[in-house]
Amino acid sequence: MKPNFKPTPVLVGMALLWPAAFAFAQATEPAAPAGTLQSVTVTAERRAENIKDVPSSISTIAGEKLDVLNTGGQDIRMLSGRVPSLNIESSFGRAFPRFYIRGYGNTDFRSNASQPVSLIYDDIVQETPILKGFPIFDVNRIEVLSGPQGTLFGRNTPAGVVKIDSVKPSKATDGYFNISTGTYGTTGVEGAFNLPLSGDWNARISAQSQHRDNWVKNEKSATKDLEGYDDRAIRLQAAYDGGGMFSALLSAHSRDLKGSARLFRANIIKKGTNDLVDDFDPAKITTDGLNEQNLTSSGYSAKLKWSLPDFNIYSITGYETVSAYSRGDIDGGFGAAFLPVSGPGLIPFPSESAARVRDHQQVTQEFRVESKATGPLTWQGGVYLFQEKLGFDSFSYSSTAPNPQTNVLMSDQTNDSYAVFGGLTYALSSDLKLRGGLRYTQDKKALATQPGGGATLTNGLTSNTNDNQVTWDMGATYKLDKDTNLFGRIATGYRGSSIQNPDGFAALTQAKPETLISYEAGVKADLFNKRARTSFSVFHFDVKDQQLTAVGGANNSNQLVSAAKASGDGVELNFDAYLTPNFLVTLSGSYNETKISDSSLAVGVCAQCTVLNPKNAAGKALIDGNSLPNAPKWIANITARYGIPAANGAEYFIYTDWAYRSETNLFLYKSIEFTAPALLEGGLRVGYSWNNGKYEAAVFARNITNQVRVTGGIDFNNLTGFINDPRTYGVQFKATF
Repeated sequence: MKPNFKPTPVLVGMALLWPAAFAFAQATEPAAPAGTLQSVTVTAERRAENIKDVPSSISTIAGEKLDVLNTGGQDIRMLSGRVPSLNIESSFGRAFPRFYIRGYGNTDFRSNASQPVSLIYDDIVQETPILKGFPIFDVNRIEVLSGPQGTLFGRNTPAGVVKIDSVKPSKATDGYFNISTGTYGTTGVEGAFNLPLSGDWNARISAQSQHRDNWVKNEKSATKDLEGYDDRAIRLQAAYDGGGMFSALLSAHSRDLKGSARLFRANIIKKGTNDLVDDFDPAKITTDGLNEQNLTSSGYSAKLKWSLPDFNIYSITGYETVSAYSRGDIDGGFGAAFLPVSGPGLIPFPSESAARVRDHQQVTQEFRVESKATGPLTWQGGVYLFQEKLGFDSFSYSSTAPNPQTNVLMSDQTNDSYAVFGGLTYALSSDLKLRGGLRYTQDKKALATQPGGGATLTNGLTSNTNDNQVTWDMGATYKLDKDTNLFGRIATGYRGSSIQNPDGFAALTQAKPETLISYEAGVKADLFNKRARTSFSVFHFDVKDQQLTAVGGANNSNQLVSAAKASGDGVELNFDAYLTPNFLVTLSGSYNETKISDSSLAVGVCAQCTVLNPKNAAGKALIDGNSLPNAPKWIANITARYGIPAANGAEYFIYTDWAYRSETNLFLYKSIEFTAPALLEGGLRVGYSWNNGKYEAAVFARNITNQVRVTGGIDFNNLTGFINDPRTYGVQFKATF
């Protein structure tokens, strides 16, 4: 099947800028180091290395770009589309992000859902999706590792890893303070302070507080206005380094989130299209359900290092816990067709529900040994232990006043896993390096749902899994010249079996393990005396027994299914260039073609939408040949920063960023209405810095064109959807000391 490339304004712009950027950089190459790009150091292979020397596709976000994205009350979904092949969405708003890399992810909204993209924050995996929404602040660098990472990292990485590393304590007495305020009462306060302690200890404290007023008016007077939040987080770190054999980093963090759950808006999609209805107003909703969201989480970690003459020994211990409650009106409106009044549009029957994490503990332990040899061979290996206990519940309510509870289902799941892993690198010559890795994983799960609550008992109330798998990877880097490296990589991935508890609409379901093999090759280069750099890669992957979640359908089920095969093909590009010493442009983009291959796989469909797939005798959609859900073919990002130097170390600057994703299918089946339209969001920041960058004041805007698009839907009994964030603008001040 040939890729169906469709040009877009953003990608056409990228194509036009590409040769112009090369020509401009070559014609204006400076003699001075001003306007040169700094080398990028990553830890994708668990060692600090130049990104150019790692034989895999890696994208990074750091520095000013990260500061800009974090302005205006953004959460972790702000990373979506900012690097190639990364998409993030959520039907829970700020609390439960779902990650997709190269079109490969999981739409499951249950608290025990597993995802094929792993998020690792300061070397600790955040396994349950509710942990993955922890705010981004005082961060040194974010690395997005595309493709399977199943050798050196701990949990569920067949699609890739999002790796976040915070700023660590140092001996300096410094810090920063950043405050912003904008529309909808949006405020953000962020700061960090580094404090050298007595002897060989240093500490760092960092925190963030974000607030937004309720800005969506609920026209049902019995309930309050919605869409506001208060999101606060703090991190404490203490580091010991006596300059000898032993060093340690101790860390603690917590989060407290209160506000609205995601707003489901009834019948906002115009039937027969994927457009919003003509009279849609983002600032209004009409619902008789209650809406709230509360989340608290905390975690602790200890990273210990023993530096011996020939090798280093690491011990990394982590503990995470979270409790959460999220309640919303699933039908998105008020009343019902059989009641005197209802709306907006068709409300066949009311549906209001909530999800709760009542009990959660995650413990991880890694021991790793790495060589310190300077010869052609280097190696590392270790063991990894993971244990999780999760108690999660689902509630049903009547939307008739005073919204009484009608049902509750309580479930508990344990997950125990261990792994043994190793990797080595061998330099065949000064130009050619080979890498390889191997990992054995054992994974066990046990799930039990309490009787009662209207659970469907067809498949019982309990289930257990016990899986094991060997994963491996091989890669090579060839130095074409001093500035250019070619790379290639073959890697396998694995995700253990998943179980979904029964509820009032569907029986217990289970999906067997999925495995993946991926191939990629590319080039990474510094250009024009480091005035520019680029990376380009092509890839293909095949997934066997891919775990998919059939969400919704006419009976509002949430069921696990396995596709015999799924595949993906694509290309990824990163390009950064100083067009002049004060003008920096970055371009990134990706094309992903995904496909489900299973001639017999059929899923339930929506009640009111226009389904495009053929149906079987039971009325279910046959999804063979469909793309994976939430897998846009095109993703692109452009940023540009122009600075005008002033006297005494001051500067005027303007920064703009634009992220584009093409239309994407929201569910496993195809339908006209539940195809999310293409989305282009832009940001702008204009400011002044002085005292050599120690102080900065700026005005900013996010989603400056005020595009309003459906970004997700509720596949149930009407055309209910939710939308992207509105345009915001404000002012910001930052001081570094």
